[in-house]
Amino acid sequence: MSVSFEPDHAASWYAATANPAPERPALAGEVSCDVCVVGAGFTGISAALHLAERGFSVVVLEAVRVGYGASGRNGGQIVNSYSRDMDVIEEKYGADTARALGDMAFEGNRIIRERVERYAIDCDLRDGNLFAACNASQMRGLREHQALWERYGYRELELLDGEAVKREVDSERYTGALVDHGGGHLHPLNLVLGQAAAVESLGGRIYEYSPVTGVAHGEPVVVRTAGGRVRADRVVMAGNAYLKGVLPEIEGKSMPCGTQIITTEPLDEARARALIPNGLAVEDCNYLLDYYRLTRDNRLLYGGGVNYGGSDPADIESVIRPKMLTTFPSLDDVKVDYAWSGTFLMTLNRLPQFGVVNGNVYYAQGYSGHGVTCTHLAGRLIAEVMTGREERFDAFAGLPHLPFPGGRLLRVPLSAIGAWYYQTRDRLGI
Repeated sequence: MSVSFEPDHAASWYAATANPAPERPALAGEVSCDVCVVGAGFTGISAALHLAERGFSVVVLEAVRVGYGASGRNGGQIVNSYSRDMDVIEEKYGADTARALGDMAFEGNRIIRERVERYAIDCDLRDGNLFAACNASQMRGLREHQALWERYGYRELELLDGEAVKREVDSERYTGALVDHGGGHLHPLNLVLGQAAAVESLGGRIYEYSPVTGVAHGEPVVVRTAGGRVRADRVVMAGNAYLKGVLPEIEGKSMPCGTQIITTEPLDEARARALIPNGLAVEDCNYLLDYYRLTRDNRLLYGGGVNYGGSDPADIESVIRPKMLTTFPSLDDVKVDYAWSGTFLMTLNRLPQFGVVNGNVYYAQGYSGHGVTCTHLAGRLIAEVMTGREERFDAFAGLPHLPFPGGRLLRVPLSAIGAWYYQTRDRLGI
């Protein structure tokens, strides 16, 4: 695998507050299984757990540690649906596809909650998130958003005007908001660690520090690492932005992107609750959005920005702290204790990419910033297709995998130009 890895988790608040987890050995020698899963993030561990529950023997190969990538670094927000909503899907791909995906748009959320309850996972799960409008145009969009989700049977939304939103967020930035009472937020690293332990409790094997160096297609498939190999009837490629040089068939039709997060020092209880009185997770409606929430120890966790191509800024705090102070000027005396970045995978149409290569190598990737819920859905659909229920997996697999204009050379600058255009529209309230 021709991609560089750090030796352990990013120095994040999540890593600092992670539940105890074993350091698993690297693969040594040859093992066999029904399904080999490459990548121990949300997609891979969700798939492994669904498969193990169905009686498959499963081996998971992870390049570094369980939850090392975006799954252990993200904003921790349980946001329903996809990065492109059902109205866009219907317009571009037809009513049947929109209905099929719409019927699954809230399922990932339910899967997370089922997992937390069934396996008693301690991951700070809390209910509620809020989409904040920064101008009248975005507020109109939220009204349309509410109507759209209600058309697909979702009734957990509450629209707030400018005064009402101040009861939820102590900021002057917003003209209104839409609360999703069925959404929520959590500690994502602890969620994936808890599910990994569940996989092992069902007989699944997880090997860390085992980056994949090659895949020999056939029956069985042979997946190689530096220290060994896995012979498997079927393989799941779940490396997302970190899957490079292993499955060329799906490279070039997605782009790694970086996003950054800071976490403040602990705030006293009264100050923390004054910022977000009911503890909702918040994201605004800008094209390059800000997102934030309170942690269990009353820190403000604040993220935002996108670096196309996945590179990290030299000083994360200098990028994100001004965004935080725009939202909450009263925090100018507060120190930042943690700052980290993570890489997610974006597709041109902002919809996930599912598919099968050579009949027995499955993949799911490219959640475009909406990965927390959709990854859990992906794991279930992978297990379904391997047990003969193909229609739901195929609804995603039928979506086109579009190449970025300009190919690998120009996809970053062209995407940055597009982002500048939409940022300008946001600033002008268009």
